[in-house]
Amino acid sequence: MVPGVRLVVLGKQGAGKGTQCVRLSHHYVVPHISTGDMLRAAVKTGSAPGLKVRDAMENGELLGDDLIVEMVAERLAEPDAKARGFILDGCPRTTHQAEAVAGLLLPGALDLTVDIEVPTAQALRRLASRRVCTDCGSNYSVSTPPKVNWSCDVCGGEVIQRQDDTEDAIGRRLELYERQTAPLIKWYESRGQLAKVSGLGSPDAVLRRIIRAVEDRRGRGKAR
Repeated sequence: MVPGVRLVVLGKQGAGKGTQCVRLSHHYVVPHISTGDMLRAAVKTGSAPGLKVRDAMENGELLGDDLIVEMVAERLAEPDAKARGFILDGCPRTTHQAEAVAGLLLPGALDLTVDIEVPTAQALRRLASRRVCTDCGSNYSVSTPPKVNWSCDVCGGEVIQRQDDTEDAIGRRLELYERQTAPLIKWYESRGQLAKVSGLGSPDAVLRRIIRAVEDRRGRGKAR
């Protein structure tokens, strides 16, 4: 069996991060831990973190680092993540979160943080054609729709175009992502834990690049 992995995946909206996280999860046989999925599930189930999330959202507040880290800590403590590792998607988004995640993994560490890079113009085109399930958040596009009548293949929910997926709104989100993520990328670079991978080309080609980056990192680790 392929060895497990401890991997953080970064990438602006439209980079194909969600698609690659699912594929990496299958390849390495580890859970895909998406904070977006966790937040939606927590709100639905009414768990303690979910109530905090719901209250913050209803009050128009940003979700604090401590709340995100609390949820991630609970998930990383579960047997599947402890046994083989994980693909972490959506956290960390700040250096404070990165430091907290590093502390949660002690005495171990991440294998790698992968930043999937695509030009902004390409991300804009992808996002303009994006369609999203209103229930589980699965992503589709005009060129790759659900199999049946815009109903989600995963949960059967309605698949729609988000109201904020206009070109202006997308441009603002991408600009905000670049500004917020720059310090995080530098944080991982300074620790020798970052690999930048092109997100252009087919999903299979991008997956091969990421796997190669992980294995190169492991090879260097063995050499030391």
